[in-house]
Amino acid sequence: MITLTDLYHVLTAVVPLYVAMILAYGSVKWWKIFSPDQCSGINRFVALFAVPLLSFHFISTNNPYAMNYRFIAADTLQKVIVLVILAIWSRVSSRGSLEWSITLFSLSTLPNTLVMGIPLLKGMYGDASGTLMVQIVVLQCIIWYTLMLFLFEYRGAKILITEQFPDTAGSIISFRVDSDIISLDGKEPLQTEAEVGEDGKLHVTVRKSTSSRSEIFSRPSHGPHSGVSLTPRPSNLTNAEIYSLQSSRNPTPRGSSFNHTDFYSLVNGGKNMSSVSPRHSNFGNLGFDEESGMGAFGNGQRANGVYGQGNSDQGSGYPAPPSAGIFSPATTGPGTKKKGNGAEGGKDLHMFVWSSSASPVTEGGIHVFRGGDYGNDLGGVAHPKDYDEYGRDEFTFGKPGTNGAEGEGPTLSKLGSSSTAELRPKGSGKDEANPTSMPPASVMTRLILIMVWRKLIRNPNTYSSLFGVAWSLICYKWHVEMPAIVAGSIAILSNAGLGMAMFSLGLFMALQPRIIACGNAVATFAMAVRFITGPAVMAAASIAVGLRGVLLHIAIVQAALPQGIVPFVFAKEYNVHPDILSTGVIFGMLIALPITLVYYILLGL
Repeated sequence: MITLTDLYHVLTAVVPLYVAMILAYGSVKWWKIFSPDQCSGINRFVALFAVPLLSFHFISTNNPYAMNYRFIAADTLQKVIVLVILAIWSRVSSRGSLEWSITLFSLSTLPNTLVMGIPLLKGMYGDASGTLMVQIVVLQCIIWYTLMLFLFEYRGAKILITEQFPDTAGSIISFRVDSDIISLDGKEPLQTEAEVGEDGKLHVTVRKSTSSRSEIFSRPSHGPHSGVSLTPRPSNLTNAEIYSLQSSRNPTPRGSSFNHTDFYSLVNGGKNMSSVSPRHSNFGNLGFDEESGMGAFGNGQRANGVYGQGNSDQGSGYPAPPSAGIFSPATTGPGTKKKGNGAEGGKDLHMFVWSSSASPVTEGGIHVFRGGDYGNDLGGVAHPKDYDEYGRDEFTFGKPGTNGAEGEGPTLSKLGSSSTAELRPKGSGKDEANPTSMPPASVMTRLILIMVWRKLIRNPNTYSSLFGVAWSLICYKWHVEMPAIVAGSIAILSNAGLGMAMFSLGLFMALQPRIIACGNAVATFAMAVRFITGPAVMAAASIAVGLRGVLLHIAIVQAALPQGIVPFVFAKEYNVHPDILSTGVIFGMLIALPITLVYYILLGL
């Protein structure tokens, strides 16, 4: 029977976490102590030092030779059950999709165990439950977050291949990715070069687009024809006039696929190009519609519902927003090899530029658990109007482009025998019932593993988890103690990790225009998955492996913890329902304490 003393112990362990979160929220929202760029610095400290050292501390002090394998089996079985159900659903249901499968897996199986779970479960069931939570943390960091990365990179690779090689993807037998590309998340414009070998197979090279610039073009306030500003655009992500901090991963607040030459070719119609650059624009005769932000090939005529350049003021020299995907084929130049009558070695080279649209939600995101090269700017939404429209989208399952999370995007198709491309709405040409064939599984797997490896080696939590496991194996095998000077150096920062993680979460909450970012209907569904479906599957899995008594209670309560922060960071990175995961983190954190207390009381009856 749960007594008032037991409830007091739980509140004693958890309320200080909420105090740190509320203080951070008030520091930005009410008292204006911290500016958004200062919040970015705090989050960066948390991501690079506090949380990795906190993770190392917990993992290195856990005895790996005394792990509860039945408890671990229950946690693993829960995730396997959810994965199998989602895989079947995505295959047999017309509403199923990889994007929704990833999101639902995150919501139902990946709670905030490190920051919220350890202190909460210790307050409820004692120090032994904290040891079990550390074991869950080890599995999450090493196995499940890596699996999430694999799924996200598979999605990015699939989109890249489908849009750039809609008819010839099955002929690709190798990928080479330049070393400066660490992800296929689509935020940076990527250029692919497909070389046809003697056997008729494609050898694809992926590199950063040469048209990617460090400047963001912004429309001047004097009018559409008065000039162009080449200064960085102040960030409007948090309604604060600040400049987004740069990182080596994404050198612009939003990766743009424009360059100076291409821009002036749009403004001047290709005139006086010698005064700008000797290289001609590879955009061709491309016009832009100011309202839709999309481009079309043509001479002032309407194509695919978009007006090209003409006498109208609309689209005359004003570039599309950087969030619009640009597919730019480079059909001529010194690197182009011809085939057919002018064959050179029997090889043909095609070059395309690919980038996905940026998310309208939380451009910078929260950077807890985030590596040094993953960006360091905090953000909100692009514009209140866009945000309201985004939040009111109808809640449906489906492929990307069927709801507000992804939106309609362009697809790429080859025209005849020439290496040109056109932008067209999805579903307007190729029948979706006949999807693009993918390269062989071994080729796709190698590509994805390369990208996942590059992400992992840039994440400090990867090293903290591996070093923690390695030290615990040595320490508890040969009873070696860590030198006091090393232990003290780690402890002074790891002790601050828990409070700083909650403080960082409070800063993130304060910078958002809404706590519920995805709309009430979607939020209700997400919370039901997080706090009902997850614990229910965990209870079934725990009973199946033979957990009873207190262990069963611990398993169910930890499954009812709020949404984990790392899945949200991934969702934001890859633009897969970031609004839903943001709501799961923020709103889930606010309602988690009463919900977990209800589970605690009901299980204790």
